[in-house]
Amino acid sequence: MAGSVFDSGLYGKLFGAGEAGRLFTDSAEVRAMLLVEGTLAKVQGRMGLIPEISAAAIHRATLEITLDPSGLATATAQNGVPVPGLVAAFRKEMQAPEHAQYLHWGATSQDIHDTGLMLRLRQLLVLLERDLRALLSDLAALAETHAELPMPGRTYGQHATAVSFGSVVAHWGWPLVELVAELEALRRSALWVSLSGAAGTGAAFGPQAGALRAALAEGLGLGDPGRSWHADRGPVLRIAGWLARVATALAKMGEDLVLLTQSGIGELRLGTSGGSSTMPQKQNPVAPSVLIALARQAVALNGALLSAGAPRQERDGGAWFTEWLSLPQLCLCAASAVETARGLRVEPVPGAMAEALELNGGVIHAEALSFRLAEHMGRPEAQAAVKEICKRVAKEGRPLAALAGETWPEVELGGVFDARQQLGEAPGEARGFARAVRAL
Repeated sequence: MAGSVFDSGLYGKLFGAGEAGRLFTDSAEVRAMLLVEGTLAKVQGRMGLIPEISAAAIHRATLEITLDPSGLATATAQNGVPVPGLVAAFRKEMQAPEHAQYLHWGATSQDIHDTGLMLRLRQLLVLLERDLRALLSDLAALAETHAELPMPGRTYGQHATAVSFGSVVAHWGWPLVELVAELEALRRSALWVSLSGAAGTGAAFGPQAGALRAALAEGLGLGDPGRSWHADRGPVLRIAGWLARVATALAKMGEDLVLLTQSGIGELRLGTSGGSSTMPQKQNPVAPSVLIALARQAVALNGALLSAGAPRQERDGGAWFTEWLSLPQLCLCAASAVETARGLRVEPVPGAMAEALELNGGVIHAEALSFRLAEHMGRPEAQAAVKEICKRVAKEGRPLAALAGETWPEVELGGVFDARQQLGEAPGEARGFARAVRAL
């Protein structure tokens, strides 16, 4: 098995991450760091920190020169970070030492590495927002179409009261609506430029340090934090936490789909499913299972990042390396989860839902019966009476509706045993979710 399923020729399509996969390659990382170096030189030239002619030459060269990431491997192993090797290789390829000497002026490796990372994370969030909005549009249509389709609601895996399929879909989608709504604030609080020099003081830039950082932020379209964040991994952790929550929200849908498509329930049908090598009758919920697995991995990776969230002193190699091991995988977990969810085709099976509502003599209507009886007796007495009659249903094998009619002939029981009349706010929740999606 490959070291990562996302890079695997065998498993890559099972855990497909779509366009996001291209953001987490060695080539993409090198390109992002070169973009930072070129923009840094450009703004330094404009501010008179380096010769403007050299700044223009460096900026142009970062757009034209390509570096082979494998050629930087030895230097990266030696230095523990790819930037020194990248700077040396770029200066050599530029073949203009009088200009190349001003490359990386006053910056430190972490400035270039972290800022390049933020450029890629920015693009990741763009892709995820686009795909989440498309997924939400599909879920909204499904919820609205089936807002009043009754099915059993379950708590602790047992029948509770009737819900609507549309409300179940809405419960899958609401967390995603809120996650998309958080993105604007997340971008402001996390997509930051880093430019603080060797130990985070910006001393090499002199009194222009703050202005230079702001200019670099503007040139790259990132936020200016107004401070050093070398040893504050809050921006990374905020993005990582958001990604883990995306994967977890989608896993809720996956968990429900595994249960509702299983043999003996079959209240939902998947448009695509997997087969068994030996059992031709099997229709395995492969995609929902992928969602569950991705979320478990995402939660574990987010935990690893949190464990590295208190770096020692001004820079901590162990903490930083933990980010490199964990964050790209977490990003791809979230991207793969969204990609997988978008590929799902879920269809309700109304007949199976109707049959399930009448299982065990229709005792799913017990709560509705107790509230109707509470109009004629005390609530505790009504609950106790319904408990006793439910025992008779189990013992005698007769429907709850028949026994209730015989026991309380004086009570009007119309609508109590009609699930469509016992949905409460479920249809409204489904339609409210659809409205919220359209308003995003």
